[in-house]
Formats: sequence, structure tokens, C-alpha cells
Amino acid sequence: MFITGLGTAVPAQCFTQRECWETLKQSVRYQQFSPRSRAILKQVLNGRNGIAARHLALDTLAQAFEVTPDVLHERFARNAPLLAARAAELALADSGHQAGEIDALLISTCTGYLCPGLTSYVSERLGCRPDILCLDLVGQGCVAALPNLCAGEALLAAGRCQRVLSICVEVCSAALYFDDDPGVLISACLFGDGAGAAVLASSPNGKRPVKWRTSGFLLQPKCRDLLRFEHKTGMLRNILSPQVPAVAAQYAATVLDQVLSRSGVRRSQLQGWVMHPGGRDVLLALRERLGLSEHDLRWSAAVLRKFGNLSSASVYFVLQAALADSAPGGYWWLSSFGAGFSCHGALLEVN
Repeated sequence: MFITGLGTAVPAQCFTQRECWETLKQSVRYQQFSPRSRAILKQVLNGRNGIAARHLALDTLAQAFEVTPDVLHERFARNAPLLAARAAELALADSGHQAGEIDALLISTCTGYLCPGLTSYVSERLGCRPDILCLDLVGQGCVAALPNLCAGEALLAAGRCQRVLSICVEVCSAALYFDDDPGVLISACLFGDGAGAAVLASSPNGKRPVKWRTSGFLLQPKCRDLLRFEHKTGMLRNILSPQVPAVAAQYAATVLDQVLSRSGVRRSQLQGWVMHPGGRDVLLALRERLGLSEHDLRWSAAVLRKFGNLSSASVYFVLQAALADSAPGGYWWLSSFGAGFSCHGALLEVN
């Protein structure tokens, strides 16, 4: 399988962390937080957390505190199809293909629910064929890009499709929740909105070839409660535990070792690292566990700084940044991790 086109999209509205703090402390909701919670919010939004700004599907930051089930659902239903279609259009243009040439459409999300799913709305916006295979993949969290791409690889390998459009879209501002739990508060300061898309094909298209060589995954249900969504008062509430950075790094190392051992590729042969930027502490844990340098994770850090954690869409942004930076050819490692607790990794060959 080859990744022949990439596209990313974010809402037009961009808010700095400082702007978020200034709006928050003037809000009625801020006065309702405990003193400990106020201190956490101040530290995260004003400290060196690796994030400078985030794009959110809000006209004003004051709308962030409009957290009712109906308001949040409407925010997702309005923005998710728009962002997904925009990223897809850019990926198609990058690949040189038209929507009518796509045989399958795979869309992942975890921040909202529609029935029929997003594939119905996005395929209509793109002008896809009526016989296109549509698969909606819901509930995998930040890890979802890799399972999505693996499903695309399977369709291509089976000869079912010649071209697959892979999309991850998250409207994290449609999954806002506020209470005095530290994980909930940090989540509100960490996540941004965006979509990433990739055109997958069985052969390269003349651009710099990005070949999917092999992949691996690990699922540990015993760690499920460390990172997941729950439903509370009719809304999604994020559970984010302090152990997540260490667990993510541990499982990322395990998957990497398994795939390299199976493929016969040496660790020293890896030339590029395309890692999900889950947060500053996650990147620090990955550096320590995998023996990486700040330079190795520069694309992940840059995406985190500019956009925040985009959940499942993040790795499309990181891969796009690496390709735009003319990173050295050879073997690259692509990895995402998230709810489950799950971790996926793929060995890419970039010429």
C-alpha cells in the first residue's frame, strides 16, 4: 500500500492558550471551580505545556462554556462533515485523483455520533460514487488513525479496492465537560479540533513514494480505565489519568520492538519518527523510553505547539509536516495510541 495524498483541515478560529485563560477567568464557570481546580487551570494554560494555540469550532471562547447535550451535538453535526470533507478534498488534490475514483471511504471519530454516519455526509459533499464502500469507525479515541489505515490496507490487499480514502475527524470542542476532576480540566486545556485525510492506493503515483511495509498493534483492556470517554448527564466526559504518558511510552516501545523483529529492520535504520503528539508529558515519556532526541520528535512537537492534541487526526498532521520538511528517506516509524488502552505502529518506507 502507498499513501499517495495527504490533506489536513482545522476550523478558521484559532485561540492562544493565553486567550483561553483570560476568557476562562472572567467566566461564571471559573468561579464555580474549587481553588485547587483554578490553580490547575492557571498552571496548564499559562505554563510550558508544549501548546501555544488551538483551533476550535467556536465563534467566541465564551461558547466553550455552553455545554448542554443539544449544543454539543449540534456543534459536532455541523463541523465534523465540513472538516472531514475539506481535508479529503486536499488529500485528493495532493494525490491527483477525483472523488469518483475512490472505491472505499473510511472515517474515524470519537467526539460525536451520527446515524447515518459521517460517511453519508462526506461522500455526498465530495461527490463520491453511489456504490462506494463506506465504513464508519467510531470509539477508538486518539489511536484511530492507524486502525483506519490498516483497514484500508486490507481492502487494497484483498483486491476489493484500488483506491481508499482514509479520514479521521475530531471536534473536541463538541466533547467539552467541566468539573473539578484534574483529568477533565487538563483535557479541556489540551485538545483542539481538526481532520486529517489520506488517499491510499496499491501503487505509487509519481510523488515521493510513502510505502506501508507492515504494522503491529497491542491492546491492554486492563488499562482501559486510564484513558476513555464516559457518558455523564448526557455528555461525553473524558477520563485522563496521570499514568497515561508512561503507559503510552511502554506500549509504543513494545509494538516497535515487535514490528522491527518481525520485519528484520534494525532500529538504527529508522530515519523518521511520526508519533502521535498526545501532550508534552507524552512526548517526554516517548523520548525517555525510546531513547529519542528532541530533534527526532520535532514534527510531533511542532503539531502539538500549533494545534494542541487533535486526537485521532494528529498523525496525519505530523506525517504531512515530516514530508514538507524533506525528511531523509528510508524507514520511518508511524505510531498512535489511545483509549483501550491500545497502541498501533506501522513501518513506512519513504524514498
